[in-house]
Amino acid sequence: MVPSRSSRPAVRRVVSLVPSLTEAVAATEPGLLVGATDWCDHPAGLDVVRIGGTKNPDTARIAALAPDLVLANEEENRAPDLGALRAAGLEVLVTEVRTLPRAFAELERVLVRGCGLVRPAWLADAEDAWRDVRAAGPAVRAVVPVWRRPWMVLGRDTFAGDVLARLGVANVHAGHPERYPRVPLDELNACGAELAVLPDEPYRFTRDDGPESFPGLPCALVSGRHLTWYGPSLREAAEVLGAALRAAGR
Repeated sequence: MVPSRSSRPAVRRVVSLVPSLTEAVAATEPGLLVGATDWCDHPAGLDVVRIGGTKNPDTARIAALAPDLVLANEEENRAPDLGALRAAGLEVLVTEVRTLPRAFAELERVLVRGCGLVRPAWLADAEDAWRDVRAAGPAVRAVVPVWRRPWMVLGRDTFAGDVLARLGVANVHAGHPERYPRVPLDELNACGAELAVLPDEPYRFTRDDGPESFPGLPCALVSGRHLTWYGPSLREAAEVLGAALRAAGR
């Protein structure tokens, strides 16, 4: 737990291990960031020390940066790495985001309670952008791959699944006991889906890499950043994702 603002020193140096949180801090108070992962590619031209990947951060290098706060996520970052950072005497704030409302709450916790910043206008804009989003018509049953070789899909309790549900897309694997199950391709094609949603991250599905695996099924190629990131991209995510779904005829 992060101490209350009144009981902790001012936060002046932040390392982020989560691309969406990196963008959120950079959009609010960019001078706070001193380190970020190699995958933190928004905003473009971010000039901070790179500390490795989300799954293999250089914990010694992070400690050497002497951050006041390290931002992490229970899904994207590994517990042993976070434990090593805490053992080095660093404060680590770990987010848990599995729904859109939780994303908004965690962003406020990170920025206001964690970093001591004023609640940014872009966060209110993002909430406004989603407030009146309603699915038009019955939900479309969809399979949502996030990786291939092996094939992996969205399962239960995922942020991306909640985002899609608000746009009228029902994930056929939402009841799976795993959050990101491995499912053979023949089973994916036999699951009764009416649509395949193919994001460009974490696996980069494209028009030439992905749709051919789902013959006869409409495929929506969507922005992974707008589907899976929680941060400033949420301001336009509903519009961007909705347009991609409509382009697929759904």
